Amino acid sequence: MKHIQQLSPQLVNQIAAGEVVERPASVLKELLENALDAGASKIAVELEQGGMQTIRVSDNGHGIPQDEMILALARHATSKISCLEDLEQITSLGFRGEALPSIASVSRFSLATNNNKDSNAGWILAGDGGDFADGLLPTRQACGTTVEVKNLFFNVPARKKFLKTERTELQHCEAVLRKIALSRFDVALSARHNGRSCLDLALVDTEQECVQRLGQICGKQFAEQSIYLENDAQDIKIKGRISLPTFSRSQADLQYFYVNGRAIRDKVISHAIKLAYKDVLYHGRFPAFALFLEIDPAQVDVNAHPTKHEVRFRQARYVHDFIRHTIGKAIAETMPKVEQQAAQQYREVVDDYIRAAQINSALPGDDYSGIGHTDAGNIAPGGVPRGIQEPSSAYATAALSDPIVISASELSPHTAEDAPPLGYAIAQLHGIYILAQNANGLIVVDMHAAHERIVYEKLKILHQEGELATQPLLMPLTINVSQQEAALADQHQELFAKFGFQIERFGNESIVIREIPSLLQQADVNELVRDVLADLNMFGSSEKLEQANNKLLSTMACYGSVRAHRKLTIIEMNALLREMETTERSAQCNHGRPTWVQLSVDQLDKLFKRGQ
Repeated sequence: MKHIQQLSPQLVNQIAAGEVVERPASVLKELLENALDAGASKIAVELEQGGMQTIRVSDNGHGIPQDEMILALARHATSKISCLEDLEQITSLGFRGEALPSIASVSRFSLATNNNKDSNAGWILAGDGGDFADGLLPTRQACGTTVEVKNLFFNVPARKKFLKTERTELQHCEAVLRKIALSRFDVALSARHNGRSCLDLALVDTEQECVQRLGQICGKQFAEQSIYLENDAQDIKIKGRISLPTFSRSQADLQYFYVNGRAIRDKVISHAIKLAYKDVLYHGRFPAFALFLEIDPAQVDVNAHPTKHEVRFRQARYVHDFIRHTIGKAIAETMPKVEQQAAQQYREVVDDYIRAAQINSALPGDDYSGIGHTDAGNIAPGGVPRGIQEPSSAYATAALSDPIVISASELSPHTAEDAPPLGYAIAQLHGIYILAQNANGLIVVDMHAAHERIVYEKLKILHQEGELATQPLLMPLTINVSQQEAALADQHQELFAKFGFQIERFGNESIVIREIPSLLQQADVNELVRDVLADLNMFGSSEKLEQANNKLLSTMACYGSVRAHRKLTIIEMNALLREMETTERSAQCNHGRPTWVQLSVDQLDKLFKRGQ
C-alpha cells in the first residue's frame, strides 16, 4: 500500500471529468445547458470531426462578469445554488459547478465572454489541460459567451481511444441538439459540422410554428400523426404531443420527456406511458412522444445522477397515475368525434332506415342487432358473449363477388357536406371493407377490426360494472416467495380480490391462493401472481391482472364480432359507422392496427392527375 497523499487539483478535475464528460456529446450538452441558463435566445454551435476536434458554442446570454471568470473554472463554484434550500428546489439545468473545470482539464479550452450589451469589448481565458497561465486577456466579443473546446482527451489517451468514429460521435451530438431544440421553442438554434449546416431552427411562438419545428426535429410524419394533449392538477401540469397508435416505431428512438425543461429518462414515467398505450399498440412497437411535465421543483430530486439524466419524484405514484390518466384519456378520444346532438341526429337517420326496412319487409328475417345495437351484457357458457353473435340470416350469405352499391339519392336526406365524420356507407368491398363518403372524400373501414374494438370496449365496461365470477380451487396453490413479496401480497389483498383472487400469507416466505377468476382458469396463475408482485415491488402498483383479464375479453370480442367475407346491408354498415364515432379508441383494433383511413378528394385527384 502506498502512503495517503493529497491529489493535485488538475488530477481531481480529470477524475471528475469521468463522471461528466463521456464523449463530445456530453461536453455539448453541458455547454448548451449553461447557455440556456444564461438566458440566451440564440445559440450557434460549430463542430469538427464529430466534436472530437472542435466544439464551439456561442450564445447571446447575459455573459460572465470579468472578476468571476476565473472562479467559473474552479470546482464547486456556481451561481445557481447558494444554500441547502436552493439544492432542494432546483430550477436551472446545471448546478453542480464541475462541468467547466472538468471539461477544461481534458481539452484545449477557451472561454470568451462579455456582460455589457453596449460594448463588444470582452475577456478571454484560455489554456491547455486546465492550465491558464496566461490569465485573462482582452478580446472582441459581443454580449454573451463563446466556449471553445478543442482536441478533447488530448492529455488522457486512455479515454480518447474509446471514442468511436466521426459519424457515430456526430450522431450522439445531433441527438443532444434535438433534445435541447425540443425543450425550448423560444430559442433559435443553429449548428454546423465541418463547415456545413446540419441544423437551423428559428425561434417560434405560435402553435402552427411549433408543429412545423417539431416536424423539422422529429420528422414531418410524426408532426402530422400526433395529437396535442394538455392537463393540469393542483401542483402538476403536462403538455405536448403523442403519436397516434397507428404511428409507432420499432424501437424507442423517438421519445422525449422533460421535467421542468430538463430531458430525463425515468422508469416510473416509461411504465406510465406504456400502460396508457395498452390495448392500442401493435405488439413489439413503441410510441413516439414529446412531453413536458411541470412540477413543483421541491417535489423532484434532479441530483440523482452526475449527468442529470435521471430524477426522483417524491410522490412517484401520484406522478405515474397523473401521466397515465392524461395520455390514456387522449388516446381514448382518438375516434371520429361527433357532437352528442349531431350523433343523436345521425342515429335517428339509421333508425328510420331500420324501421322502414322492417315495415316494408325489404329484407325479411334480417336481424340488425349484430352491428348497430350490440348487447354484450351476458357471457354465454361457451365463453362467447350473448347478443354479439352474427345474426343467423344477415351474415349467412356467402362472400360477395360484387360490392353492394347504393345511389347517393338513397343514401340519406343529408348531403355529403353535412355528413358525420365517417360519412354514409355507399358499398362493401370483397366482404371486408366498408366504403363511405363524407365531406372530405372517401372513407375505407375494416369492418371486422372496427366491430372488434366496439365489442371489446363494451365488454370492458360491463366487466368493470359487474361482479367477476370466481372459481374456488379444490387444491389451494402454494407459492414460495421472498419475505418482501409475501408482505406485499398480504398488504394488497384488496387489489387481488378486485380481480377475483383470494390470496393469503402462509408463513414468512410463501403465499396460498384459494380462489381465482373464472376467466383465468387456463392461465399460468403462478407466473401471473409473481409478475404482479414484481410490479408492486418496483412501481407500487400493477396492471398484470387487468391485462390478463383484458386479453381474455379481447379474444371474446374477436370471436363475437362480425367476420370478414360477410354480406352487410347499407343499414348495418351505417350503424357500424355511427358506433365507431361514439366508441373510445375506435381508430385502432384490439391489436393496434388502424380500423379506418381517409382518402381526401385532393388525394384522389392526384391519383388520376386531375387538374394537371
